[in-house]
Amino acid sequence: MENTSDNRQENQALTLSKNISMGLLAHVDAGKTTLSEGMLYLSGRIRDMGRVDHGSAFLDTYGLERERGITIFSKQAVFAWKDRDITLLDTPGHADFSAEMERVLQVLDCAVLVISAADGVQSHTVTLWRLLRRYEIPTFIFVNKMDREDADRERLMEELRKKLGESCVDMEAAPEERLESLAVCDERMLEEYLESGEIRRELIRRGVSERKVFPCWFGSALKATGIEKLLDGITEYMEEKRYPDQFGAKVYKIARDDQGNRLTYLKVTGGRLNVKETLDGVEGKVNQIRIYSGAKYEMVSQVEAGRVCAVTGLEGTYPGQGIGGESASALPVLEPVLTYCVELPDGCDAHVMLKNLRQLEEEEPELHVVWEDRLSEIHVQLMGEVQTEVLQRLVKERFGVLIEFGEGNIVYKETIASPVEGVGHFEPLRHYAEVHLLLEPGERGSGMQFASDCSEDILDRNWQRLILTHLEEKEHKGALTGSAVTDMKITLLTGRAHQKHTEGGDFRQATYRAVRQGLRKAEGVLLEPYYEFRLELPLELVGRAMTDIQRMNGEFKGPETENNLAVLTGQAPVSEMRGYQKEFTAYTGGYGRMSCVLKGYGLCHNPVEVIERIGYQADEDVENTADSVFCAHG
Repeated sequence: MENTSDNRQENQALTLSKNISMGLLAHVDAGKTTLSEGMLYLSGRIRDMGRVDHGSAFLDTYGLERERGITIFSKQAVFAWKDRDITLLDTPGHADFSAEMERVLQVLDCAVLVISAADGVQSHTVTLWRLLRRYEIPTFIFVNKMDREDADRERLMEELRKKLGESCVDMEAAPEERLESLAVCDERMLEEYLESGEIRRELIRRGVSERKVFPCWFGSALKATGIEKLLDGITEYMEEKRYPDQFGAKVYKIARDDQGNRLTYLKVTGGRLNVKETLDGVEGKVNQIRIYSGAKYEMVSQVEAGRVCAVTGLEGTYPGQGIGGESASALPVLEPVLTYCVELPDGCDAHVMLKNLRQLEEEEPELHVVWEDRLSEIHVQLMGEVQTEVLQRLVKERFGVLIEFGEGNIVYKETIASPVEGVGHFEPLRHYAEVHLLLEPGERGSGMQFASDCSEDILDRNWQRLILTHLEEKEHKGALTGSAVTDMKITLLTGRAHQKHTEGGDFRQATYRAVRQGLRKAEGVLLEPYYEFRLELPLELVGRAMTDIQRMNGEFKGPETENNLAVLTGQAPVSEMRGYQKEFTAYTGGYGRMSCVLKGYGLCHNPVEVIERIGYQADEDVENTADSVFCAHG
């Protein structure tokens, strides 16, 4: 069966697209939005370059962005360069909004990673680099702020190769040096260089496309230097992309315009999208197709493969959704690790606010809005303090209510220590379903994986697919604290249906109960989020920092010495390291630098204390029961 569909895909006519969807990514304050201004200005798209610090940037359209001088929401602009049409997608640089940035990665043809000459490769830059690798996005590097007196090109190039890889190539180096750097990136280029002393553009294009080469340029976005060379390089070394004729689209963002119209942002990945069209598996129809540039948009009647647009009229769409011939995205890597209680003003109806927050959750799926029945409270998950301020502002502007937040609590997760079988049986009168599942611990950071190892002679393929759907549709709760389970593989071993009495909902019940029964039998493992940190501080204070890290149950490497400062790198639990920034700044007298990025989940350092504090009673959680249901006397 599989070979036939593969051949059919290969035999489809493929359309070449000259459009490039290009994302800009950077650590906060690297000058990414200024670079986007420069690109739009030099291409003739805007008359004057705006300034982030003046609140006049073309793509920072939201009031709070202009006030704070940071990008909060991803934006797009369209411009032409040489013979290519470029859709520019500007993404947030602040770690609190990294989930918004990650959503954009799903629709990029290439990315420009912006690095500040003043700061070099930051820890968040390395996080972005890993994400670009995970999403297999061809990447160009622009080192910004080279107009600074302390900018050292050779030192920066050395740092890029050390921290990001030897395949970073200075495209403005002397021809001989550039060709030698390119040759060591790929065997094909090496062969050609040794034979002819040259490397054809086609081979460099292929190397960029396969992420074997990462071309680098240097300049100053503020002074609009180096940008033309960067754009020339992107258009020269980006291969034209081929798209199938069968319609497909990938949704990457949901938003609302000033009139409250629901907007589905998507990239067409096959065929064409037309106005007034209905799409398979999607409610509503395409009322308008908008091509945005900053706050303004142009309405078009059709969009071809390779283009990014916003569509009105569709309901129930969500980021990561695949439509038509396009598959859905994997779960995002970056997610919030803090949960906050929403505190409402007197007279505010909690259930109305819950409905309002659910609307915002469509746009920010990582909010995970939850109604805690036992406490009659609304809880939301957020990345950090800056995001709480943004959410507060959004709720005030859109719904006219000023909400507050309680102190943020850590979002824990659970997994299991060893494999276990879970069985669920659901058989009230005239219903029947039975499911046997194998639950196995996965590698840390692997998330949830689902598979079937059941013969179709035992259970029909349609029932098997339904069981896998039910496994994926729900966030399963662990038995220790009621936290979401992760890093686990669940395999369908066997199951049973009744010819007359089985309905789809029966397998949902049996599947949920089988998972829960397995989790109740297994030895649970509590996980907590960890920060990856880098501390730079005066040498005489390094002992104090090492003692602090040990007190916070962290681990560290070093110290190393850079620019007469001690450097410590390592990891520590978020629960212990929260608030350390203020303490660190105080004892280093402002001479230290500290950067933290979320590393992911690891073993909880104090599980007994956390389990007692949360006080979750698995037996009392009737929404997540492990009990099977059997038919009596029947």
